Amino acid sequence: MGVAMADGRRVLICGGYGTFGLRAAERLGTDASLEIVLAGRNLASAERAVRTLQPKISAKLSPLALDAMRPDLAALTRLAPSVIYNASGPFQAQDYALARAAIAIGAHYLDLADARAFVRGIGALDAAAKAADVLVVSGTSSVPALSSAVIDAHLRRFARLERVFYGIVPANGFDPGIATTASILSYVGKPFTTLRNGKMTIVHGWQNVTRHTFPHLGSRWLANCDIPDLDILPARYPTLRDVHFTAGLEVPLQFFGLWGLSWLVRAGAIRRAERLAGLLLWAKTWMTRLGSDAGGMFVIMDGIGPNSEPLRLAWHLIARGNHGPFVPQSPATALTRKLLAGDVSERGAMACVGLLTLDDIAAEVQGLTIELIGPQTAEIVS
Repeated sequence: MGVAMADGRRVLICGGYGTFGLRAAERLGTDASLEIVLAGRNLASAERAVRTLQPKISAKLSPLALDAMRPDLAALTRLAPSVIYNASGPFQAQDYALARAAIAIGAHYLDLADARAFVRGIGALDAAAKAADVLVVSGTSSVPALSSAVIDAHLRRFARLERVFYGIVPANGFDPGIATTASILSYVGKPFTTLRNGKMTIVHGWQNVTRHTFPHLGSRWLANCDIPDLDILPARYPTLRDVHFTAGLEVPLQFFGLWGLSWLVRAGAIRRAERLAGLLLWAKTWMTRLGSDAGGMFVIMDGIGPNSEPLRLAWHLIARGNHGPFVPQSPATALTRKLLAGDVSERGAMACVGLLTLDDIAAEVQGLTIELIGPQTAEIVS
């Protein structure tokens, strides 16, 4: 590219003109000492994103054509980024090509992966990352980074943590993009395992419908989702007997339409629901006015308190003004800042647990219409 090295202050965002990559650039862009490279397969889209965003931020922006599945090692070597930030899902269809390229050029790597096998398997790169003296981190997003940070922040209040029930419902005004939509559809109606009553048990995606009431938002429908936490949390918190993650949609018509689709997939009538991502995303645009600009996340922790009493804590995040999409990228921007500042000593390849505190992540949403509530004690209903 012929670009001068930014003295260790260059961040490459792959998927940089997508839903989360652009928001990451916007948040990191408050630092005038940074150069941020917005990369993706379509150079024209990257150039357009640079022109749109550059007047709003202090950091220097530049575009780059780069395929995360087939990264150009020579181009990356010339660019010499300090951190490669991969926001180019869906990760269900990716391998570790970009992470391996980061290791090869001596750059730190992090991603927003929510694909269970992808995040679980990142440890395969541990030896290579340590040899290169870099950190390779997967799942630097709402799960497992934020979810585990919430639990870590309040774990000391339990003598024994036994159950975690948590979930995410975005605002209907949120445009998830084709990659996120395909990611969700990849497990709709499909079997996967989660911890129930102390045993790994098979459940199905977007089934086992439940409902949760958020402060200030009211009740929203939720259903099973397959995420990396279902492996990571039982290993990290060995006293757990139940891990139940759910997600939902604000508009009931959309939610139950997806629920109906899950049964068609489960029955074998539809084999690959992710192929419908474009159609369903198009349909969603026609229903934007049916919802609001507010979404939320919750984490309910159940267990035994210090005096052997039952204890339930409920933590919530409420995002208004369609600021919800800033939440999934906030752990990644927090970790990027810490890496650039030299505040992270860990090296190797791992899922994003134990690397960030809840305060680290909360700092990334300052100035946005995002509120963290709790944790509050709540009544345990059998």
